[in-house]
Amino acid sequence: MSRSFKDPQAADRQGGPGGGPYPLWARLPFTLLVAALVPVYWHHYGPGNFLWFSDIALFAVLIALWTGNRLVYSMMAVGVLPLEIVWTLDFLSLGNLFGLAAYMFESDRPLYLRGLSLFHLLLPPLVLWMLIAQGYDRRALAAQTLLAWAVLPLTYALTTPADNINWVHGLGPDAEQMLPPLLYLGLYMALLPLVVFVPMHLLLRRFFDRPA
Repeated sequence: MSRSFKDPQAADRQGGPGGGPYPLWARLPFTLLVAALVPVYWHHYGPGNFLWFSDIALFAVLIALWTGNRLVYSMMAVGVLPLEIVWTLDFLSLGNLFGLAAYMFESDRPLYLRGLSLFHLLLPPLVLWMLIAQGYDRRALAAQTLLAWAVLPLTYALTTPADNINWVHGLGPDAEQMLPPLLYLGLYMALLPLVVFVPMHLLLRRFFDRPA
């Protein structure tokens, strides 16, 4: 294992090209991916699509790659890593396990558009790499909860039920809402941290906790 992997700040001390906490071979390709994805997604899906937690994680990981900010990637580990792992499992099942990645196998969707969505496969190993390299920031649970409580109402207000971004209108890509919309949203906002964030926080503390 290289020194820069164990200690990302070593890259700065060594004065590598461009400096930064992570090596350029990781930062530059990911930066180019984001630069290519943003205009394409904006054109095909509209700006509201960037409210997806996975898209937020894309930008957060980019920031963490360039800054080494532990809180930023730790928030994504708490709130988005579990969902990305589920997406990956569904993709490997050709979209038959949960239906989350089924759109990746729709022939009427442009191949380049589906290809860009493969970023979902990159996020889990990148976040895990950062956790191994720098450890987990315990503040992530509270910070990610606050972020989710800001993003979910915003998603509800700015996007349509047909898109069901972040599942604010029902669980799953094709879910039917059985509860009054605002009641469902409130329950969703209350349960998401308890069901997803808290268990993930405990796991991350167990395996990646490191003194500040």
